Amino acid sequence: MHAVLQLLSGGDRRSIGESNRVVAMVREQPELMTVLIRGLQSTDPVLRMRCADAMEKATIDRPELLAPYKKILLRKLSKIEQHEVRWHIAPMFTRLSLSKNEEVFAVKTLLAYTCDQSSIVKTMAMQALVDLAFHNPALLPEIELHIKELTIIGTPAMKTRGKKLLVKLGKAGYA
Repeated sequence: MHAVLQLLSGGDRRSIGESNRVVAMVREQPELMTVLIRGLQSTDPVLRMRCADAMEKATIDRPELLAPYKKILLRKLSKIEQHEVRWHIAPMFTRLSLSKNEEVFAVKTLLAYTCDQSSIVKTMAMQALVDLAFHNPALLPEIELHIKELTIIGTPAMKTRGKKLLVKLGKAGYA
């Protein structure tokens, strides 16, 4: 097992383990993203969660690190049903340069995530949808409609996030 994956292994889902240490390593050695991709495809749910966490954190200010992995992120990793992975995958979609077809796929995936059992996945998907719409204003009418609906019917966390997102859209002149 690769040393990075060893750092992320063990324990339980209540801890991020050495995820922050791995983030620093990935920022210095971008080729380690390949190791995280491999870990995300592991059968170990703790390892998958921590790899997703490290990938998300490493790409907050370095979105270009995701570019070589766009296809696998969209087509394979986004289908992982584990909640702790999904809530990290959602914001990574917004860091990708997407073709029109990829954007359609990302929006459909995020809309599906808003039906997940996890309230965190749902709220992260709502945020990602709005962020995608800010990248492509043509998406705004559809996304705004979904956010309004989710704000009415959603969990308390979704209602709170939805209200904030609608204010953000309003301030930008969209809602």
